[in-house]
Amino acid sequence: MTSVILFNKPFNVLSQFTDKGTQGSKRATLSDYIDLPDVYAAGRLDKDSEGLLILTDDGKLQARISNPKFKTTKTYWVQVEGTPQDSDLQKLRDGVKLNDGMTRPALVALIEKPEIIWDRTPPIRVRKSIPDTWIEITITEGRNRQVRRMTAAIGHPTLRLIRYSVGDWTLDGIASGTWQSA
Repeated sequence: MTSVILFNKPFNVLSQFTDKGTQGSKRATLSDYIDLPDVYAAGRLDKDSEGLLILTDDGKLQARISNPKFKTTKTYWVQVEGTPQDSDLQKLRDGVKLNDGMTRPALVALIEKPEIIWDRTPPIRVRKSIPDTWIEITITEGRNRQVRRMTAAIGHPTLRLIRYSVGDWTLDGIASGTWQSA
């Protein structure tokens, strides 16, 4: 029977079960939160990003979720520095040029801070002289640090990045640091 686990990954947690980092360092990993055999992350979420991470014991499902050729949608809530204008958002909708090529067009909208968002530890750096804005971005690729690079390319660096959904799976009802079966 296929297991699918929906995990709300906290900030500063690696998307793997072991830390192969510097000798003697002890960074938080999935094993600090999930004690299930034979499930593996379908795709990655950087340690400084938060939100939905899918884990499964089904290799075909894992490949379908993480391989860009299947165009699985991923929706992110992104807190950015500054206040993007519609012309900035249009660049994301059209696709932006990154150092590894053009991105596919994204679905993008300004949003209010979602009500289900939890406090982050540590909190983001806030600068009183520069406002911040929440945007929702849906992409069908998954390049390394893609959303962060996209917002930087339009002049609005990412302050906080939360993946809300992957395909039809969402964070709804899953507290940060907890998981549930799909």
